[in-house]
Amino acid sequence: MLKRLKRDYADTPKQFWLMFFGMMIATIGMTMIWPFLMIYASETLSLPLVAVASLMTINAGTGLVSSILAGPVIDRLGRKGVLIVGLMGNGVCYFLLSRASTFGAFALILGGTGVFSPLYHVATDAMLADLFTMEKRADAFALIRMARNIGVAAGPAIGGFVLAQSYSFGMYGAAAGLILYGLMLLFFAKETLPKEAVMEKATLMGQLRGYWTALQDKPFMGLVGAFTLVQMTAALVWVLLSVYLKSNFGISEQLYGWLPTTNALMVVFFQVLITRSTKRFPAVQVMSWGAFFYIFAPLLIALSNGFWGFWLAMIVMTLGELVVVPRASAYAANLAPIDKRGRYMSLYGLSWNVAAGISPVVGGFLSDQVSPRAPWFGGVVIGLLAVIAFRQLNQRQTREDVLIS
Repeated sequence: MLKRLKRDYADTPKQFWLMFFGMMIATIGMTMIWPFLMIYASETLSLPLVAVASLMTINAGTGLVSSILAGPVIDRLGRKGVLIVGLMGNGVCYFLLSRASTFGAFALILGGTGVFSPLYHVATDAMLADLFTMEKRADAFALIRMARNIGVAAGPAIGGFVLAQSYSFGMYGAAAGLILYGLMLLFFAKETLPKEAVMEKATLMGQLRGYWTALQDKPFMGLVGAFTLVQMTAALVWVLLSVYLKSNFGISEQLYGWLPTTNALMVVFFQVLITRSTKRFPAVQVMSWGAFFYIFAPLLIALSNGFWGFWLAMIVMTLGELVVVPRASAYAANLAPIDKRGRYMSLYGLSWNVAAGISPVVGGFLSDQVSPRAPWFGGVVIGLLAVIAFRQLNQRQTREDVLIS
């Protein structure tokens, strides 16, 4: 498969392939623990689900601040250094997490991962936008998703068995993968910040005021709003589903691990094909189609009582991801002025922080106060709102230059 991809993308910059393989290595390590993190926190702390889920709100809150500050730094100082700091810092946090045993320790460390994660996510998006022309960005984002999901395919499946013996080993694996990718970039990557994009000297507040341009960009902010709704449904699944399955249906970490593995394998084998197949249609129209899958995925979870029903729900949600995510990333990058690319991608990246900060806590409250199935019916409503938001964005779209995204 990789030989075929290299043939198809013969003119792809060599640095992209460094990022491709580095992302794969880092993700294998990180996903040994991330899908099971709420199980570990719940069993370690023995607190109500809403309290455990609040850890993700802390993570998302620090990530929100970090994402906002990352944009000007990436636009001013470049992509490479920020990417490396984000990877190394996140690796250290995962190592420390193996020693956490109190709510305060969990909160502090997950707050730290919230600080570092946006740094390498936003810097990666900006570096990809630097490396590729507008018409090739959707394919580039699709390929990076493939690399990430090759890691996700292997990580949870390995993690399900490793964590049954020791959660510490999974956390060591996450730390090692992230730090190794950081070292690969340190020694072999080049800075990609375009010379014409270097900002004039300004105070931090002056640089932050550059966000005002993005906030006034109606097509861009419409995308951020609609994509945040999609991410809210996804956050429910990724944060709460493992705890829901184990607590209510006795589905173990080993068996649950095949759900994220299924998600990852679908991305590996179908992402490039689907992205290429939908490129002939306008981006916003394609994203509105994909949003429909986020209605039916949580509905299937709410109505299912066994593993195969939950597995089918994961397939449905993944189909939505395959359609929506690469087009949304390319759309955001194409809308970004070259001198504000970091700040635009920071705001775009906030969609996950906002979603992860709201959905798990609301879902935990609904589970504790109404019923364990209530969060998934809430996800159906959010998915429906996402479809409406994308359709309204499609009707208001006036920027013809984004149609090639």
